[in-house]
Amino acid sequence: MDNLKKSWSVGYKMKVDSNVDDLWNIITKPGHLEMVHPFCKENYPILWDKANSKDVLVYTNGAKLIREFKSWNEKQGYSLEIGRKNGRKSLVEWKISTENQKTYLSIRVYTFFMRERSLIISFLPHFIFIYPNLRKYLKSVIGGINYYLKNKKRVPRNYFGSHRWFS
Repeated sequence: MDNLKKSWSVGYKMKVDSNVDDLWNIITKPGHLEMVHPFCKENYPILWDKANSKDVLVYTNGAKLIREFKSWNEKQGYSLEIGRKNGRKSLVEWKISTENQKTYLSIRVYTFFMRERSLIISFLPHFIFIYPNLRKYLKSVIGGINYYLKNKKRVPRNYFGSHRWFS
């Protein structure tokens, strides 16, 4: 897993209108992405067993990715690898934190994009293309979780705007 961190990463952190317990219960529920993810068409478990969990995420554009969980820290977060079946994988870290009695969720992605290239060569493509698009995506995902926690109903598709990679 450490080898997957040898690339540029993109992260986003947002305050959510929830306590840690409710947030944890939502983000660890099998199939939860169908309720909270604005670009999710389907999300179903293959196996749901904490750090051994594995599920499928189908985006609204039909792209199908497999999520394989690698770590599971109760009420703190988890890490997973995501990618196409038999394809290259990106590492994703979900973390819950509290600051001044407020709850925050952060998601950080270490992409597979240009991982085999040096950081110098991959700098411009990452910051011109990957960073802005992935940051917009992460903001929408955490925004969708917050929407669900506040409204207790499924986030509408493309609620925060469409996304060129997933809509």
